[in-house]
Amino acid sequence: MAAFAEVAVSLPMDRTFHYSVPQNLSETISVGKRVFVPFLNRAIVGYVVGLCDEADVKNVKAIISVIDREPVLTEEMLKLTRWVKDNYFCSWGEAIAAVIPAGIKKGKEAIGSRLKSADYENEKFPQSTPHDLVEEQSRALKSVIESVDKHEHKTYLLHGITSSGKTEVYLQAIDHVLKSGGQAIMLVPEISLTPQTIERFSSRFGDHVAVIHSRLTAAKKFLEWKRIKDGKANIVVGARSAIFAPVKKLGVVIIDEEHETSYKQDDVPRYHARDVAEERARLNNCPLILGSATPSLESYYKAKAGVYRMIKLTKRIDERLLPKVKIVDMRMELASRRRIEVFSKVLLDAVANTLTAGKQAMIFLNRRGFSTFVNCKKCGFVVKCKRCDTVLVYHFETKKLICHYCNYTTNAPDICPSCKSSYIKYLGLGTEKVESEMSHSFPHAKIARMDSDTTAKRGSHDRILGDFKTGKANLLVGTQMIAKGHDFPLVTLVGVVSADVSLNIPDFRASERTFNLLTQVGGRAGRGEDGGEVVIQTDTPGHYAILAAAKHDYDKFYSEEIKSRKELLYPPFINLVKVTVRARNDQFAAQTAMELQEAIKLADPEMLIAGPSPAPILRMRGYYRYNIMLKHKDRLAMCALLKKVLNSFRKPHGILIAVDVDPVAM
Repeated sequence: MAAFAEVAVSLPMDRTFHYSVPQNLSETISVGKRVFVPFLNRAIVGYVVGLCDEADVKNVKAIISVIDREPVLTEEMLKLTRWVKDNYFCSWGEAIAAVIPAGIKKGKEAIGSRLKSADYENEKFPQSTPHDLVEEQSRALKSVIESVDKHEHKTYLLHGITSSGKTEVYLQAIDHVLKSGGQAIMLVPEISLTPQTIERFSSRFGDHVAVIHSRLTAAKKFLEWKRIKDGKANIVVGARSAIFAPVKKLGVVIIDEEHETSYKQDDVPRYHARDVAEERARLNNCPLILGSATPSLESYYKAKAGVYRMIKLTKRIDERLLPKVKIVDMRMELASRRRIEVFSKVLLDAVANTLTAGKQAMIFLNRRGFSTFVNCKKCGFVVKCKRCDTVLVYHFETKKLICHYCNYTTNAPDICPSCKSSYIKYLGLGTEKVESEMSHSFPHAKIARMDSDTTAKRGSHDRILGDFKTGKANLLVGTQMIAKGHDFPLVTLVGVVSADVSLNIPDFRASERTFNLLTQVGGRAGRGEDGGEVVIQTDTPGHYAILAAAKHDYDKFYSEEIKSRKELLYPPFINLVKVTVRARNDQFAAQTAMELQEAIKLADPEMLIAGPSPAPILRMRGYYRYNIMLKHKDRLAMCALLKKVLNSFRKPHGILIAVDVDPVAM
């Protein structure tokens, strides 16, 4: 047996370590197993990534013990995590740690044995049968099946308008994969979409479905992971981390709503599930389907360039018409009504007509809370967070001011803390205020609200959506959680309270996000027999993102947006890396960021560098933040260069540096 093991550890160190294999462990050690190893006077969990006869240093320490009976990592998973390490600026051990269920990361072999299987098995749903496909769906399915049967890796962009039957194509593609002995991974962007997706998949495939998302307890997540690993579940449905599910015969990967930003991980390793899915499909010689009514610009650009294969679904199921869209100019509303109103007369009339007809309406605003800021009308003082450079949001239910970035909470003042006057006003608009105003206007309406405040408790997603689906509520107010994927046949009206919320964010993707949200939220209307209508309230009715969304015209939006991306050299024409320097002291953070920028410039004078500049929110959780933006055609080259620079850069004590490859937020 090999004398030494090459071990990766989950620490930010860009290297592996050699340990000797004691005689008593030589029979049990193998690549892919977890081991306890001595590291700086303590025992930590390591991952065996290789076995060899020679070590790279003298005086090698010995492995303490082997944790697993069977390897937890396959050869494929080791290749995939190595790819994540190279592409997303993290260590191999950190990439591997993202694959292992949280409950067993500290070295346990199993958890959750006290859970009875009935506690975590999926709910039983009535059996459903495959639907007859229309011609466009059949063509889409045929292409995917060909790739499955030939075992070839191909990426398909399934660009289908809302309610065009993308899910049925996914279901029948998976059915074909299962019949040919394969397994499938299906990613959905939001936890709020998972219940509906589980219902569709479980009613079609029964116990073959395993579910992985962040709302599961550690024990439930481990049991689902084990079911997949043991081959007891052949279909994995879940949020972004499900892309690492331990399936052994992967036959197809599907990403629904592929444009969604929630597919990007916020902390190390900061991977994008769409790119990881592409690499995983390549390693398994199987097709990847990216589905969306509003594809990301990057994916659409690749499809137009022939890198991906484009498949279009241009008609809604049963030839249902797309909803009619009315754009309401709120500046005209102000001129005619002489005061700022939350709702236009057009929207109020539309809600009244909808409720009278016994139908349902959804009211969308991408901002939670009651008032978005509290200020003094006498001296202009605005109540801000002590730890972040942001205003505190007033929440009526708790009568508290809350920071939506660090969760700092304080009581709402009656008098101004600055000038001691009582001219305190609650301004701005959040979902809580919209709900309150709606209940004033329609006292008999049964209103439900869905945002991250009302869905904080486990099971609350399912309860709110269940109440709306069964008609216990006829008016649903919410943030982007209600905008996508849901299918409610009785919804004939969607109202967008302020389309400008996402348009005014300092981010090159602001127009794309606005277009996507408006198109997706508009797509919730008219999915049943009755037609639908959408009312969009805005202060910028002439903006191309709003006009294109109103006409459901993706190509029009794409042609406008791609021009500015090319001109300003942003993705898809370039890769971005955001380096954030943080410190408790503002000047210290700014100075270090400047020194780091100079070190990068010195290492590669050709590198396009912007900044350092203050982050859009300069102070967050007590840290001042400065961003350096790097632009380059080659992502791997940028990561390699940064690793070299940061290895030799003398980082002062108290400075934190984070690297985000292909950031989705500035």
